[in-house]
Amino acid sequence: MDTIFALASAPGKAGVAIVRLSGPEAHSVATSLAGGPLPPAGRKLAVLRDAEGLRLDQALVLTFSAPASFTGEDVAELHLHGSPAVVAAVLRTLGAVKELRMAEPGEFTRRALENGRLDLAQVEGLADLIDAETEAQRRQALKVLSGDLGRVADGWRQKLIRAAALIEATIDFADEDVPEDVTGEVTGLITAVLAELDRMAGGVSAAERVRSGFEVAIVGAPNVGKSTLLNALAGRKAALTSEIAGTTRDVIEVRMDIQGLAVTVLDTAGLRDAEDTVERMGIELARERADQADLRVFLAEPGEVLPVTVQPGDIVLRPKGDLLGMEEDTVSGKTGQGVDVLISRIGNVLSERSASAGLATRERHRAAMSRAQTALGRALTLLSDGPEQYDIVADDIRHAVRALESLVGRIDVEDLLDEIFASFCLGK
Repeated sequence: MDTIFALASAPGKAGVAIVRLSGPEAHSVATSLAGGPLPPAGRKLAVLRDAEGLRLDQALVLTFSAPASFTGEDVAELHLHGSPAVVAAVLRTLGAVKELRMAEPGEFTRRALENGRLDLAQVEGLADLIDAETEAQRRQALKVLSGDLGRVADGWRQKLIRAAALIEATIDFADEDVPEDVTGEVTGLITAVLAELDRMAGGVSAAERVRSGFEVAIVGAPNVGKSTLLNALAGRKAALTSEIAGTTRDVIEVRMDIQGLAVTVLDTAGLRDAEDTVERMGIELARERADQADLRVFLAEPGEVLPVTVQPGDIVLRPKGDLLGMEEDTVSGKTGQGVDVLISRIGNVLSERSASAGLATRERHRAAMSRAQTALGRALTLLSDGPEQYDIVADDIRHAVRALESLVGRIDVEDLLDEIFASFCLGK
């Protein structure tokens, strides 16, 4: 492979900037820059110089020998002073070395995948960790990055390989006396894997919401204080407020961290029968987004007919609690009354829903598990029909194994790689 390099830390002024090199010439180029030998796997403080011998910076140079590196190749890291001018000078010097080229987005991680340092699920976990904004996202990404999903999938695979071997042995010795009936053991193995797949697949939706964020819609009639409540939740003036009904005509979104969960709060248009064309469009959009939201906060008076169906977990509060002389089940964005209680209730509902999140965090994971479930369901049905169907049973088990292998990127994922790595930064 080519030897590649890139800035691995964030661009801009900082205390330290890290330039990473990976490939067969990484150590030799780093040695040349440092003007002397480097330990094969260690660190050295060195003055870096360009091809003309001009001083670039004093840097800490780290070396990692293959395969014990992030990419599985020889790797060198230059820990520079974080001046944009220093970084630019070092990158310019590296770019002039004919054995090197600039890394493409995600190329370091892609090499880690190709060299067996990470599986595809771990790569996705790394991307999620880089993008993590909340504590829940960080914890979930770390679980996937640690390889837990791959280890679970490998356990399923081993059980299914055992089941397929038992069935195929029965087929191979069909004309001879088989020492025992394998149906019971095969059924047990398939049933055990199916049960675990069902549990894991059931948590994908919650895990996806933890990763991408929950949506909470504030719903109510015009002029009940929805925008004022949004501003109180956000702690800033995110939406215009007015005594004139129908001020909000589009959906206004505010991103928040509630109990470690990423939450987008939506301020929607007041729901009423409107004659204004633009307001009607806003109301229709409000209904659509409210229906799609994970949770709705209704601002409504007792007995008021709600224009959107209340679903389990939704919160219904009386608006403008500061004018009611009561605090229970009321809220006021103007004075802040009940806002902390509302935030706590939102957090509790969403935390309960996220508790079912498992290691599988993406639609791709769910689809792979679904293919395995379908194949194993067929295998169980045919298994009860007797030895005449065993060849088809074995084939269905093999289909399930291949589906689980695609879960961690062993097969059938080449078309996904460009899309996945395009989201990575250059230095990763």
